Amino acid sequence: QQFSSKPNTYVRTSNQRYLAYGTPFEIIASMHKLGKITVRNIVLETCEIFWLHLCPIYLSEPTTAQYKDIAADYLKLWNIPNCVGAIDGKHIAIIRPQNSGSLFYNYKMFYSIVLMASCDARYTFTSASIGSYGGQSDGGIFQQTKFGQALLENKLPLPPRAPLWNESSTDFPHFFVADAAFPLKKNLMRPYPGAQLPRNKAIFNYRLSRARRVIENSFGILTARWRVLRKIHL
Repeated sequence: QQFSSKPNTYVRTSNQRYLAYGTPFEIIASMHKLGKITVRNIVLETCEIFWLHLCPIYLSEPTTAQYKDIAADYLKLWNIPNCVGAIDGKHIAIIRPQNSGSLFYNYKMFYSIVLMASCDARYTFTSASIGSYGGQSDGGIFQQTKFGQALLENKLPLPPRAPLWNESSTDFPHFFVADAAFPLKKNLMRPYPGAQLPRNKAIFNYRLSRARRVIENSFGILTARWRVLRKIHL
């Protein structure tokens, strides 16, 4: 309501150009004959409003019933049972902050902050945490997020153990999938390490990678729509 009550002037145009196209503040300021700091404050204020009002709606923690639906989708779409999400981190390029040293310098050799997120089988994000230093590992960042801590401490409302297929009599935990940077836990599956693997382990890794690619594709969809995430200018 606070944002929608503003007149349809440079306020909305500034936000659209910055978020959708990643236009630097200097260019937006020049277009509207405003100061760079004014444009920056407009965008930051609006983003804070978006987060406060939209996060509880679109990034609320799934319920047990919703996790069951997610698992059904992963089985139907990606042929992996008991999977309730894929987890990964995305490095978002930034201009190096002053006096930051190597905190933001990542292994890909550019400065970044990290978006740590999980998603369902249909490319919809179910959790997100952003702002960690690019110099940190994905696994380390994950363990610092509220979602990661809840998962590792078994505090998420995941469905009870269930058979992997109808004919099985063995119950198996529901789990998230991630890459080798993440820890192996009861509810967090990662691929077997190594290159020359036995056939059964290679098949397991292939099946896991199919489900894990969903989060990579989700990041691709996100950055295609909101180009500011390709490189943030502050």
